[in-house]
Amino acid sequence: GMMMQRMRGMPGTQMPQAMGYDKASETTVTGTVAEVIRPQGTGGLHLTFKTADETMDVHLGPKAWLDDHGYTFKVGDELTILGAKTTTHDMATMTNTIALVAREITKHGETMVLRDENGRPMWAGPERSQ
Repeated sequence: GMMMQRMRGMPGTQMPQAMGYDKASETTVTGTVAEVIRPQGTGGLHLTFKTADETMDVHLGPKAWLDDHGYTFKVGDELTILGAKTTTHDMATMTNTIALVAREITKHGETMVLRDENGRPMWAGPERSQ
């Protein structure tokens, strides 16, 4: 209705694409797993990941898919993660939440590929050809 229309037209109300993959914001971080956050319902597995100077929320993917590939994570794991990083500022608490959508994760010299170079999830199935 009208309300939605008004909201949409207001600057600054666009939500950042939470699960979109922005290649321009791709970065590599190294650090340690502080917490493994199991999905509720159909959500994906997340990690609370601490680097030398910040803590971030790492989006991995469906737990079943990760398990199928033997991609497991535990607190204390040292990882290098390549992914797209977004920072969301919370006006209420005046804090920044840093999220990283993981594309490749290296653990003990082994690389796990979660998304292709365009950010397309490996569990999404093959791309349809035109």
